Amino acid sequence: MKYLLIYFKGLAMGAADVVPGVSGGTIAFITGILDTLLESVKRINPSLWGVFRKQGLKAAFLHFNGPFLFSLLAGILTSILTLAKLISYLLEFHPIPVWSFFFGLILISVVHMLKQVSGFTWGRLALFILGVAAAYTITVLSPISVEATPVNIFFGGAIAICAMILPGISGSFILLLLGLYLPVIGAVKALDLNIMFIFCCGALMGILTFSHVLSALLRHFHDATLVFLIGLMLGTLGKIWPWKQVLTWRTNSSGHQTPLLEQNLSPWSFEQTVGQPSQLALAVLCMLVGIGLVWGLELWSKRRAQPSAA
Repeated sequence: MKYLLIYFKGLAMGAADVVPGVSGGTIAFITGILDTLLESVKRINPSLWGVFRKQGLKAAFLHFNGPFLFSLLAGILTSILTLAKLISYLLEFHPIPVWSFFFGLILISVVHMLKQVSGFTWGRLALFILGVAAAYTITVLSPISVEATPVNIFFGGAIAICAMILPGISGSFILLLLGLYLPVIGAVKALDLNIMFIFCCGALMGILTFSHVLSALLRHFHDATLVFLIGLMLGTLGKIWPWKQVLTWRTNSSGHQTPLLEQNLSPWSFEQTVGQPSQLALAVLCMLVGIGLVWGLELWSKRRAQPSAA
């Protein structure tokens, strides 16, 4: 039952990672597994070979919390392989409800994280502002066109995975900025094992390196790191605002027109400017579902912790 729950959390992380603008690291944080994930990944290092030689394969597997990692990874991969087409379809034909759901999800996640900060100082306020500014700057950058070569796919995977485990920054959006999102998501849809393998190798290198950095920051500068991450999350809210007007388009490598520059609009301005229904009631409902999901997870986690404390 324990690892089945972790598998479902992996499903949620995978679904978030597919959406440009939403971070799987945010899901890991609000479901309470980010620290365990970072600590488990950190143990995959040269010392693991010594454990294997002295105690065997089973001991080595348990040393890096293999059951947890494999359950989580299975959920992430299942979600990406099965939901890539669905989420791509929803983002294309029903963007407002999808963005509204994730907007509510991140908004309540910020509240959830703020509860874990002991207090604000001028230094933490500066880190918060820096986080907002950094995230906002990233979200307004224009995508560049990087050729989808094996080397670029490898390093794209390494960079994206760092963002994927970092609450607030979306790995998918980083790929979008690099111009590698469509080649990678296309490879997942087509089950192109060659590109998927290269991307996964890059991601493995990235996560094995970055997990040490993020884990050390959370361990030694917990509140300061949280405040910066909260700033990152708030800074990305503009990217996932549901009502947008596309200002300019670009042609991707597949010959399809995709948005290049977008402008956020109010629901009422959206109807007047774009000439499409704002779907305001549905958007609010989806936003409340996202808020309710995180709130429910928080209440459930507290109830589980109470018997343990007793």
